[in-house]
Amino acid sequence: MSASTSLHPCARCAAMQRTCCQRAEILVTEGDVERIAAHTGSRSFFERRAPTDPGYLDADEDDPNWLRYTVGTDGTRRVLKRQPNGDCSFLGAAGCTLAVETRPLVCRLYPFAYNEKGLFGEDSEYCPTKVLAPRGQPMTEVLDIPSTDGQRWHRQLYEELQNGSA
Repeated sequence: MSASTSLHPCARCAAMQRTCCQRAEILVTEGDVERIAAHTGSRSFFERRAPTDPGYLDADEDDPNWLRYTVGTDGTRRVLKRQPNGDCSFLGAAGCTLAVETRPLVCRLYPFAYNEKGLFGEDSEYCPTKVLAPRGQPMTEVLDIPSTDGQRWHRQLYEELQNGSA
């Protein structure tokens, strides 16, 4: 096995292209804020701002409550701050510096596709699937993310969204 194929798939992705940690605007729930603050000892890792990608404000017929849950009346969302180069503030040389159960729920859920009703396949738009999954296997399999974890994180995400204010 070559050194490049022995790397975690996310590290291999990062060697090929800008990753989801560099391209996506990472939404955080109040629960995410509390978990990360407990881990880091700080609450300065997030901000409220309007999305730079207007796609984050598109209404979704399959998830009609998403905007109400995630966008405040002022048009802002609670998101992770970025480093000056645009990377997520928790992206380190070896990937995410947060333990899996501390990461924002939307990060843990990627690449599951989901709406308020549940998980339904994958949305691996940020993954170079032809390279990381050359045999066509699901990215959740490549990344070794059990569907039971995805289901648990999905429930937790929507509970936190429903109980918290945007």
